[in-house]
Amino acid sequence: MTIDFPALDGETSAEQLLAACVAGEWADRGDVESCRLVEVEWPDRLPGPAFPAPPGVSVGAIVKPALGLAPAEAATVAAELATGGAVLVKDDELQRSSPERVRAVNAALPEQVLYAANITGVDADAIVEAGARALMINAFLAGLGSIDRLREYGLPIFVHRVGSAFLRRGGPVSVSARVLAELTQRLGADYVQVGSFSPRTFDTDGEVREQIAAARPATAVIGGGVGPENAREQLERARTRDGVMLLLGSAAYAHPGGARAGVAAAVDAIG
Repeated sequence: MTIDFPALDGETSAEQLLAACVAGEWADRGDVESCRLVEVEWPDRLPGPAFPAPPGVSVGAIVKPALGLAPAEAATVAAELATGGAVLVKDDELQRSSPERVRAVNAALPEQVLYAANITGVDADAIVEAGARALMINAFLAGLGSIDRLREYGLPIFVHRVGSAFLRRGGPVSVSARVLAELTQRLGADYVQVGSFSPRTFDTDGEVREQIAAARPATAVIGGGVGPENAREQLERARTRDGVMLLLGSAAYAHPGGARAGVAAAVDAIG
């Protein structure tokens, strides 16, 4: 079934789109027993990513442990990840970044390596003033409108998908992976997390590939259970090596040689 909302062509705010199309009254109705939103034709006025994906494959990594590291400790870990070959280092969705952490990590990283500070629930102005090179937001928790508001800083935006599973896994009333990934990039995300080809995430192979396609022209970030031992397999199952990033978390730290060696092994594995 197709539903048309022509007036939304002029009402392009994230909140309006969500209320009307994605998570609105249709999902609350008692007489709706089974309905899955599978496709949306978005208004042309949505901004899209400001920093389109570079060609090829890149490797990013998460600062671990997710909680408990002092700024200097986080900087040491970040430097190890970058030395291994990570082109983007980010804080976990659980870790609120601070200006002190940003300054410490930046001082430890080469200029060409992005550090994405998690500004969910914090003063983004202070993080940017501290020299953040990129911003990460748990947008499905903070509100998808937060993506557009972050664009004013002129920095790459990494959107974590935590919270989106409640929309996707809602049983008979739910939203497809494609719709949420597409909306995320249309609202201005430069990095869109898309799950992985690993038991660590619930996505089917087809859903991950749908999200990779929907994320373009942003970078599609394959993350969740990704490490050096399955890096090559992730790309083979993705069926693309263009505009994607493999995001390493705990699996990199499990390498016998440590996190730096874990990242380096993943970089070597993808050639």
